[in-house]
Amino acid sequence: MSSLTAVINLDLPGPTISRHVYGHFAEHLGRCIYGGFWVGEDSEVPNVRGIRSDVVEALRGLKIPNLRWPGGCFADDYHWRDGIGPRDQRPRMVNSHWGDVVEDNSFGTHEFMDLCEMLGAEPYVNGNVGSGTVREMSEWVEYLTRSDDSPMADLRRANGRDEPWRLPFFGIGNEPWGCGGNMSAEHYADLARQYATYVRNHGGNAVYKIAAGANADDYAWTEALMKVSQKLGCGCDPRGFFQGISMHYYTMSGDWSVKGHATAFDTDDWYVTMRRAHKMEELVRGHSNVMDAYDPEHRIGLVVDEWGTWWDVEEGTNPGFLYQQNTLRDALVASTHFDTFHRYAHRISMANIAQTVNVLQAMILTDPDSGALVLTPTYHVFEMNTGHHDASSLAVHVKGEVPTREVEGKAVPMLSMSASTKDGTALVSLSNLDADAPTSVVLDLRGAAVTGFDARVLTAPTIQTHNSPDHPDAVAPVVHDGVRRHALGLEVDLPARSYTTVRLELGL
Repeated sequence: MSSLTAVINLDLPGPTISRHVYGHFAEHLGRCIYGGFWVGEDSEVPNVRGIRSDVVEALRGLKIPNLRWPGGCFADDYHWRDGIGPRDQRPRMVNSHWGDVVEDNSFGTHEFMDLCEMLGAEPYVNGNVGSGTVREMSEWVEYLTRSDDSPMADLRRANGRDEPWRLPFFGIGNEPWGCGGNMSAEHYADLARQYATYVRNHGGNAVYKIAAGANADDYAWTEALMKVSQKLGCGCDPRGFFQGISMHYYTMSGDWSVKGHATAFDTDDWYVTMRRAHKMEELVRGHSNVMDAYDPEHRIGLVVDEWGTWWDVEEGTNPGFLYQQNTLRDALVASTHFDTFHRYAHRISMANIAQTVNVLQAMILTDPDSGALVLTPTYHVFEMNTGHHDASSLAVHVKGEVPTREVEGKAVPMLSMSASTKDGTALVSLSNLDADAPTSVVLDLRGAAVTGFDARVLTAPTIQTHNSPDHPDAVAPVVHDGVRRHALGLEVDLPARSYTTVRLELGL
């Protein structure tokens, strides 16, 4: 077992890790909304006003900070007025992007805002630029947030909600370079400025407006948005036209035609996936560099509002529903992404995994026949990391050679780490990405006394291990007894293919 040292200065806190980097995404896609969050008030599945109770309870365990809705590609086909009023009178629509199914709009604005209140999560609403209008978007914000007798406030009251909601986040379209309109960067940048002008702050509600940003490494798209972000005109928000710019990146072991199998993969696929997961750091660094040239004060946030693994759908399921299983491999993709988000806490204001229930790298899988609910390995990474929410980041300086593996012509580190501190504690996250070899790390802890510690570890017998209704805890965290005092601080054993968190209690 090899050993290296990680130096952490506990008394040198860095930028705050926003809890919103642990955000989630719920699109009208497959069984995410219908059968995931929403079962209807007449369902035999326990629910509150049609919203599935066990899903809400599980997500509250993650302290879910925000939820993005209604898409995704669906957002630019969605007209919000179709989703308000009596459910039996709402018009239907075709969900052309995801399965070509008919959507009955039974889950709309009121149901979504009710869900957010149950979760204790901030709503992140994504508006329609691709097929919508400026007026439609402006009136949606008025409907949600205005408290007086304006036309939209009156309409909201007629639909059963007297008080306005708080709407902290609003997206100006989605993927306009693709499903959101096939636009050029310059054309969308002008539209984003126009639409954002009419996403108004009503009363005391200040909207954090997010422009739809780049696909992976399209740095020119980010630059086009940054060029127009602060050119203020009469009547504009003094914070700028928008306060965030998004970026999307998905991890897979194959390509867009054959993405790879969620559970039937080998160690070569495992390491290719880890190589692709590490690309997130390259992308965040690249987009941050572009933004720094125009915004050195970091007033505009980078919002990674779609990320996660994307595999070929499970056999026998609708290919447009994007249902996939979730293994230990997915969990370690998530843990390494979070390390990147922590390191770039000065720039990343939000991130949203795709998606929360039954779609892509989900937290929760629900069985359509038995109704059983399964927590995925990725769910457990989110839960183990709640101590990082709104904590101050801590730099981790590695002494010694980090084990690497040559993958696709690149030396990929087999160890990923990050740390943070708040409220007299610190949390250290450590991922061993080696599928076969254990290792150990000495934590050289400086600047504060460590008066106590505890640790948990997430691992599994094989790289393909996953949870199912018959084996719901095949991959679940357990107490880790492989942590001991060391002259420099602590020494931590890291099993092969594992994720470990060490919580420290700090003294003066």
